[in-house]
Amino acid sequence: MSKKPRRKLQPFLEMPEHWEEAWEGMPEYSSEDQSQYKSLIVNFADKQDMEAFAKLINQKITFKTQSIWYPKAEITTIMGKNYINDES
Repeated sequence: MSKKPRRKLQPFLEMPEHWEEAWEGMPEYSSEDQSQYKSLIVNFADKQDMEAFAKLINQKITFKTQSIWYPKAEITTIMGKNYINDES
């Protein structure tokens, strides 16, 4: 009975990522850092204080508000957007 030759396994760290083949030839994408400079927790003694603060910064704050940007940021989403190549 002959033995099958043992195949050498490619080291795990040298294996290509699962997405590399699908992304071959895609245009490069870069995004500037949009993280906050400083994050701050603000506490209010009562509803009137919260409303006064909201008026002061000219932003809507409700009991459901978890965070805000100051000055108010234009929040955009990329979900549902597609890349169109005009070169074809």
